Amino acid sequence: MTLANNVTGGSSMTTNKRKIFNDPVYGFVTIHSDLIYDLIEHPFFQRLRRIKQLGMAELVYPGALHTRFHHALGAMHLMHEVLVVLQSKGQIISESEFEAAQIAILLHDIGHGPFSHVLEYTILDEVHHEHISALLMEKLNREFNGKLSLALEMFNGTYERDFFHQLISSQLDMDRLDYLNRDCFFTGVAEGTIGVDRIIKMLNVVGNQLVVEEKGLLSVENFLNARRLMYWQVYLHKTAICAETMLMQIIRRARELINAGEALFANPAFMIFLKENVSLKAFQSNDKYLQAFTLLDDYDIWACVKNWQFHSDIILSTICRDLLNRNLFKIKIANKPIEPALISSLKQALIDNGIPGNQSDYFITEGDVSNKGYVRGDETIYICTKNKEVVDIADASDLPTIKALSNIVKKYYVCWGKNVYLQ
Repeated sequence: MTLANNVTGGSSMTTNKRKIFNDPVYGFVTIHSDLIYDLIEHPFFQRLRRIKQLGMAELVYPGALHTRFHHALGAMHLMHEVLVVLQSKGQIISESEFEAAQIAILLHDIGHGPFSHVLEYTILDEVHHEHISALLMEKLNREFNGKLSLALEMFNGTYERDFFHQLISSQLDMDRLDYLNRDCFFTGVAEGTIGVDRIIKMLNVVGNQLVVEEKGLLSVENFLNARRLMYWQVYLHKTAICAETMLMQIIRRARELINAGEALFANPAFMIFLKENVSLKAFQSNDKYLQAFTLLDDYDIWACVKNWQFHSDIILSTICRDLLNRNLFKIKIANKPIEPALISSLKQALIDNGIPGNQSDYFITEGDVSNKGYVRGDETIYICTKNKEVVDIADASDLPTIKALSNIVKKYYVCWGKNVYLQ
């Protein structure tokens, strides 16, 4: 994205913060307040430039190189667009609410770490990125003298006007609308195409709840189905799962070596999380962990993987080298749990390739993935009918697919190093 000044003339000594940027998905997008500009310029937010939106998906879709930075700015733009639509329909939205809602969605992903969801539970002790986002927003609020207080209320769902939180975090929020639209654009997966503009124009507020006008029903049905397809084709693609598994095994082995006293290369911030199992309580009680986390990005992980490929530990070096060269694990996906007999035969094949039995677990792993297009009763998507009734989309739609999307589809997998030879 390129930044440009949208005002001509004036003193060259005056910093104009009402910038525009050229987004490949939406075209020219405007930064509407000085505070939003200052937040974008902050190192916490600039870090998102160095965290890819789709992690390992670039190994499947070479164009998927966009970042959390792109996504956050896009979601902010959509928030501005939807607030303008709601105002045009008679909703009273103050200037402070307008700015706060944009700030809340702008910062909603600021707590993502390297490789986002891939390492969320690998380098942290069950700490969700939403928790870290809230902690960082609180830290920024102190730094900006309380100017983010309303945005924090909206983000946390404590603000009295519920629809603001629904625009930030729900089953039809600006986050999902942007990432589906953007991920579809950069991966080239046409099945993920959604009518963002039409959905936004069909939104309204009834009784403090976000609703979709009935004439927008088909667009939302398409959105839910597109999201389900994108999960199977992109987010849970089998090749990406293999690459993510390898990266998690790399971190697992590195932590074991460090705990055993081995010397490993890593920057000081990353080393904290390699040595310790950092919990949410630790983040809340000791600022050093949050400060260290804000110094981490994808580059830190890749620097370690590139360095560790030459480490004397053959397990660590082999997996690092194979990941760098895209010599990925193989995968088998099934609708039922993987048979123990298959696991045993795969382990035996690894042993036959010269991998000692006590080390084979690094080269084979089991897991499961699930996909649920729509969750009934959980942040419900409401349809406002022509008779002004507000109903669950699953009840308003005459398509059986919407009800089917409420069913959890779970698949089981096993990944293994088919062509692994320890050297």
